[in-house]
Amino acid sequence: MRQRWIALATLTVLGCSKGADQPPAASPAASNPAERIDRVLTTLRGPVEVVGGANPRWTLAERMAALHIPGVSIAVIDSGRVVWARGFGVKAAGGTDSVTPRTLFQAASISKPVTQTGMLRLVEQGKLKLDENVNTYLKSWKVPDNKFTAKEKVTLRRIASHSAGLTVHGFPGYETSKPLPTVPQILDGTKPANTAAVRVDTFPGARWSYSGGGTTMAQLIMTDVTGEPFPELMRRLVLEPAGMTHSTYEQPLPPARASEAAHGHLQDGTEIPGGWHVYPEMGPAGLWTTPTDLAHWLLELAADRAGTSTKLLSQATAKEMLTVQSGGVGIGPFLEKSGRAFRFGHGGDNAGFHSEAWMFPETGQGAVVVTNGDNGQALIAEILYAVGAEYGWPDYGPLAVTPVTLDSGAARQAVGDYKVTYEKQTLKAAIAARGDTLYVTSTFDKEPERLIPQSPTDFVGMRLGYRYILTTSDGKVSGIRIKIGDAFELVGKKVK
Repeated sequence: MRQRWIALATLTVLGCSKGADQPPAASPAASNPAERIDRVLTTLRGPVEVVGGANPRWTLAERMAALHIPGVSIAVIDSGRVVWARGFGVKAAGGTDSVTPRTLFQAASISKPVTQTGMLRLVEQGKLKLDENVNTYLKSWKVPDNKFTAKEKVTLRRIASHSAGLTVHGFPGYETSKPLPTVPQILDGTKPANTAAVRVDTFPGARWSYSGGGTTMAQLIMTDVTGEPFPELMRRLVLEPAGMTHSTYEQPLPPARASEAAHGHLQDGTEIPGGWHVYPEMGPAGLWTTPTDLAHWLLELAADRAGTSTKLLSQATAKEMLTVQSGGVGIGPFLEKSGRAFRFGHGGDNAGFHSEAWMFPETGQGAVVVTNGDNGQALIAEILYAVGAEYGWPDYGPLAVTPVTLDSGAARQAVGDYKVTYEKQTLKAAIAARGDTLYVTSTFDKEPERLIPQSPTDFVGMRLGYRYILTTSDGKVSGIRIKIGDAFELVGKKVK
C-alpha cells in the first residue's frame, strides 16, 4: 500500500468513469457461460474511448505480457452469485506453478473495509462505540493529544471514513528477512518501523485525508479490547461467517501456506526478494485472500444491507456502513453513484500486488480482480471495463470523448512544467508536444500519455482517463487542475 500519486486511481477511476451507453443484456442464445468468459478475456479496453475513433481491444494474455504481470485471478458476480472464477498465468515469473482460483494474493488496502466489518461486529456486540474517543479503548498505546484534539477527538467512525485527521497514507511493508515492529512501534514511528509516527495533524472531522495509519490504530483498538490476536479475531468475526475459507490476516504468512501464494513483481516483471513483503499493519494491508473469498464478503454485505441475511451485520448496521460518511467513503468501503448504479468496494496496492473489489447491490453484480504485478492498476481497469460491458453493469464504462482540433497557439500555451501539491507532497507534471499531439508525463507515471483535447484548456488522458484542466491568468496558462475520477482533484501551478 505504497504512497503513490497514481494509486489514487485505484480508489476512484474504476468507480467514477462516466461510461457510454451499455449494450443490452445478452439474449439467452448469447449467454453461454463459456462464450461470455471468452468475450471478457478477448475484449479488454482502456478507460477512454474516442467517439468515431478506432478504439483498441486486447486479449488478457496480450496485456499481461505488455504490463509484465505474471498472474491474474478473477471472480465475477452476476444474479447475486459468483458465476465464474478463474486464474491465469503463473504465481512467479519464470515458474510453472499456475494461478488458480484458490491461489492467495495480498488484498492490500481491501484489507481495510474487511477490517472495518470486524470492527462493526464489535460495535454491535457493545464492545466499541463508533463516536467514542478511541483513547477510551486503547490500553497498550494512546493517541497523543495536541491542539487539534482539544475539542474534537479521534473516533472509529472518523478513522473508518478517513476523516480523523491522522497521518501516514500507506505502508511499504518489510522484506521477509527484516525484523518486524510491534503495532505501538509502528504508530510511534520507532525502529524497526519504516514509516513515520501516526499523529493527528488537523482537526478530527474537518476534512477527508486517506490514512492507513488510522486503520492500524483500529487494529490495535480491536486487539486491546478483546485480548485476541488480530488474525484469530478477524477469522472469528468476519472470515468464517462470510465463507472466506481460504483467507487469513496472518503476517508473516505461515510457511505451511507459502506454496499457496502468488509472488509479487515490480514494474519490469522482476520478482520481489523473498516473494512478497510482510505487513504487520494487518488491519490496513495484511489480508491474504482469493477473489472468490472477497466476492463472498461483498455478497454477504449486500445481503445484510437488503435484510436477507445477518451473518455479518444487522440490516441497520450494514446500511450505515454503506452510507457516505466523508469524501465518498462509508464506514470502510468507497461508495459510488446511486439507484441501480450504486456500488461499493475498494482497491489495493501493496508492493508487487494490485487488487479491486466492487459490488452493485441493487443488481446483484460485481467482480474482484487481483494481480501479482506493480502495473496491475491499468490491467484491472481494462478487465473490469470488459466485464462491465459483457454483463451490462449500470452507468459504468470507459469515458466517451469527442476530440476538438486545437490551433497551434493553444497547444503552445499548454506546453510546460507544472508543480502539483497533494497531502504535503510536491509532485511534477509536464505537457509536451509531438507534432500536433500533446502528451503528459508525471512524477509517478513517466510513460508519456496522449492528451485528447476537449477544448483549448480541457484535456483527457487517453491511458488513465484523468482530466487535465488548465487555468489562465491575463490570457496565459498559469496552472492546472488534475481530476481523478469524480472524487479527487489535484491543483498545481505552471512553473515554465
